[in-house]
Amino acid sequence: MMPLPKVEMNVFETILARRSVRNYKVDKVDSGTIRNLLEAAIRAPTAMHQEPCGFIIIQDKQLLKDLSDRAKPLILAEMHLNASKNISHSLGIFDQPDFNIFYNAETLIIICGKTEAPLFEADCWLAAENLMLAACAMGLGSCVIGCSLSAFKSVEIKKQLHIPVEFTAVAPIVIGYPDEVAIPTSRKSPAIITSIKAN
Repeated sequence: MMPLPKVEMNVFETILARRSVRNYKVDKVDSGTIRNLLEAAIRAPTAMHQEPCGFIIIQDKQLLKDLSDRAKPLILAEMHLNASKNISHSLGIFDQPDFNIFYNAETLIIICGKTEAPLFEADCWLAAENLMLAACAMGLGSCVIGCSLSAFKSVEIKKQLHIPVEFTAVAPIVIGYPDEVAIPTSRKSPAIITSIKAN
């Protein structure tokens, strides 16, 4: 097991501090930091101890820009197909040539799951949360780029990124050094549907 990175926050403070960051500095995340993030990810719970997660790490800014350009038409088509009042206001941004769906971050980590494993998607999302909390505790920002999934599941892009056929992309996450102070957002109170207690 690798040595733990120095962090300034406890677990609950980190949970409360985590934000989706959409503006990054040009500084690249070093390989040692990425190893620590992956170590945090693989410590997440896993159904039947299957450990189905695999990781694609991209730190090539031109490749990320190319992937963004190829993903935007797929995103637009998907959004038009499933158009609703909740997302229609955001469609225009994907038509803008300069808009990068990865927010110009230097690092993208795609958590992939081995599809034969039971509950592989749940395992990948648990790993994703561990990774993002670890990033926050280490002073990094992160953001899930869920809209890119259609692109990463395409045969052409899977081949380009050397994603084995038995794996599928589940959680694409950009990581980097924040170039903004993320504004806290409110959350609804917990919706307790039922609370059953013994008499």
